[in-house]
Amino acid sequence: MMPTRIRSPPPLGDFTPLAEHQSKTPESFFDGKPILYYHAAGAKAWIPKSQRGSGLPFFPADLASDPTGPEGSALNGTADENVEQKVDLFVNSQTFTIFCPAAETGLSIPYPLISIHAIKTIGGTYKSVYLQLELSDDGNGGDDFEVVELTLIPPTSTAKEGEEEGASETTKLFRAISECSNLNPDPADQDDDDDDEDRIIFEGDHQPVEGLESVYVGASDGGLPPPLPGSSGWITAENVHEYFDADGNWIGGEDDGGVSGELGDGAGAVHGRDEEEEAVTGGANGHGAGEEGENKRVRID
Repeated sequence: MMPTRIRSPPPLGDFTPLAEHQSKTPESFFDGKPILYYHAAGAKAWIPKSQRGSGLPFFPADLASDPTGPEGSALNGTADENVEQKVDLFVNSQTFTIFCPAAETGLSIPYPLISIHAIKTIGGTYKSVYLQLELSDDGNGGDDFEVVELTLIPPTSTAKEGEEEGASETTKLFRAISECSNLNPDPADQDDDDDDEDRIIFEGDHQPVEGLESVYVGASDGGLPPPLPGSSGWITAENVHEYFDADGNWIGGEDDGGVSGELGDGAGAVHGRDEEEEAVTGGANGHGAGEEGENKRVRID
């Protein structure tokens, strides 16, 4: 999952506006055009000077900073720390797309590559959306990633603190990114959850058979693998005589992994109905079973 570099802005006709999508039931939830949650032309985009050339093609390493900005002294000295570009934003249900007309290039970014997004106030006046992007440092799909800090100010934002129009536009951008991020969860996180769910891990000398889940290699002498935790051994046609006699009575084994082979008092005894009644009533007259037996009610058929 890597960002895609683009050389022209995507036509608005390639998207279905969110209002139109919400006004009717789509014929399919899997086909059709991507849903455009937010679009703005001429938004301000800033990154630190030190991050020029690191993943965003419209911020090349040799990009010169504007001597008047970003926004001059209104940002309390940040003009010396950041560089600015004007960009068009397309927040859609598939990717977060940024295009810079001046550089004639842009980037379509999968949402899982946006590790952080938040509303940020700059210089006590400007409302912006702050993003941390995990982009390949060589821009060619390598395995090494570098975090790029991108700040976006919608074109209708204002330097007047608390003005509703600027604040609401920034909120719209933030909410659009949030909703589309929820539509595109990181598949790696889902795979990890599926792999860990309901997994039982056995410890000890249990060598699994490659490619077969919960199947283990047998003993070197051709026998079965060692018993798994919680079991007391394996009973097979070859060793059944060690556990049962010729009449099928359990003879067990002292070293069979936890089963003593000795049954408790009364095990194997068969009681008839008359004996059970005698035990309950303490005899025909209710005596002979102790004080508790005297309180028992005699059964009458």
